[in-house]
Amino acid sequence: MAESADIACQVNTHSADVSLSRAFLPQKPKNNLEQTIPIPDDDSEQLFSFRKLWAFTGPGFLMSIAYLDPGNIESDMQSGSAAGFHLLWLLFSATCMGLLLQRLAARLGVTSGQHLAELCRQQYPRVPRIVLWLMIELAIVGSDMQEVIGTAIAYSLLSNGKIPLYAGVLITIADTFLFLFLDNYGLRKLEVFFCMLITVMAVTFGYEYIVAAPNQAEVMKGLVVPWCSNCDRPALKQAVGIIGAVIMPHNFYLHSALVRSRDVDRSSSTKVKEANFYFFIESAIALMVSFVINLFVVCVFAETFFNMSASTIINEFNCSALGSASDLTLNGTIELDLRKGGIFLGCRFGDVAKYIWAVGILAAGQSSTMTGTYAGQFAMEGFLNISWSRWKRVLLTRSIAIAPTLFVAISAGIDDLTGLNDWLNVLQSILLPFAVLPVLHFASSKAVMREFRAGLPMQIAMWILAVLVMGVNLYFTFNFFRSLYGKLPSTVSRVGVVLGIIVFFVIYAVLVGYLMLSVFGLYIRGLSEKLGQTSGRYALLHNNGYTRIDRNSLETQDDD
Repeated sequence: MAESADIACQVNTHSADVSLSRAFLPQKPKNNLEQTIPIPDDDSEQLFSFRKLWAFTGPGFLMSIAYLDPGNIESDMQSGSAAGFHLLWLLFSATCMGLLLQRLAARLGVTSGQHLAELCRQQYPRVPRIVLWLMIELAIVGSDMQEVIGTAIAYSLLSNGKIPLYAGVLITIADTFLFLFLDNYGLRKLEVFFCMLITVMAVTFGYEYIVAAPNQAEVMKGLVVPWCSNCDRPALKQAVGIIGAVIMPHNFYLHSALVRSRDVDRSSSTKVKEANFYFFIESAIALMVSFVINLFVVCVFAETFFNMSASTIINEFNCSALGSASDLTLNGTIELDLRKGGIFLGCRFGDVAKYIWAVGILAAGQSSTMTGTYAGQFAMEGFLNISWSRWKRVLLTRSIAIAPTLFVAISAGIDDLTGLNDWLNVLQSILLPFAVLPVLHFASSKAVMREFRAGLPMQIAMWILAVLVMGVNLYFTFNFFRSLYGKLPSTVSRVGVVLGIIVFFVIYAVLVGYLMLSVFGLYIRGLSEKLGQTSGRYALLHNNGYTRIDRNSLETQDDD
């Protein structure tokens, strides 16, 4: 019996050892985005290492794709056609604002080891957390709809209209699943593939830039002179639209998750500081590349389209494919979209320019679709603690996005389909606070960020920037609804729309107000803790006979 007990004890001990050892063995990642890239260990005292920068390169370029989606490209076209080169400085400023906000999201993921959705699940109560998740899912679906529209238009242009829009919409289902097979070939190869798509956009839109040959003096003037002289209402509308189109809500959740793919020792402040440094440089390079591509598009249409009448465009360049002059204008203003822009380039510079434009739009749509899928998966896993395989996530998001897009494509037409983009831009503008405010909340939290919490000057600057961006987006939304109000046929319908908008914005204000109170509550708690510490130290020093408080006495008392 004793021997049997000893044997059983040895077996149990051996089983426990095996289970314990298995628990500490490296686990196979569920997908390639959960893999970690090792960082080369360089013990030298050099301030900068290209080897380390290369190891950290990847997440920023995936993040930058949201700045190159079809919605942004269309906004660039409309900016160039409405205001010429006058708004290039604003495009650059919007990109820099996006970089600063993305920097906070990246630092959040690097320092805490958790992405934004996971922190929201841990820190917010159940109801606000679910509302936040629904808002971000809505932003992702809206972005996916824009990418479906852009991809369908690209197929239509490449086939000279032989592939109808509804067929192009359906094709986007198959090609998205096809591209997701790349997820099986490793994280580094996936990042290289996305960089290749960015290269395709740079080459195609760069070709249009070379063919259009814009006035370089006007380009430089537009970049350095922060003013829009003689700008009319459509130009000012595009100025607001540039800021609204550039910064996407779901991109903050994506970027905070992607940076965790690098093997950073978070127990070492030096390593975390190093990672933040290299991720910022990589993000800056990626967003400057995206800015150059956006600049190409703005300048092409500023040079070829600005200050032209609809009749000149159609008659002088024999561009009957655009329809009549009345088809090209709305309320006296030329309305440009991805399809009309491609047709116009074909009329002006030949069919090659049209096909190359379509290839660029196709690359923009496909790359944005895939990064939107990753953002959706991170959001679902973070907010709900539910892990889905990627094909299920694609099927859900793409089905929700395709249903209304397919309905419009079949029942209406290309003009209504591209007009849907305006609604989707408004949607992104409305949902932006549900990403910016949580980022500011956690970036200001000492419990989350430790010594890497943003300092007071940086917090003030970020709040000013965030309020500016959100204010511009809400102004854009207000103008959109005001223009919609004038198109309604009857007084009854106008009253109904106004009441609906009021109810919506009351609910919206409550949700945004809750998030803002969460951030301000963090500041108030921090301030009260500091006041409590100061009063406690004063009382202690007074009891020990000190008559004044200075830095040295406080440090001495702390040591005691």
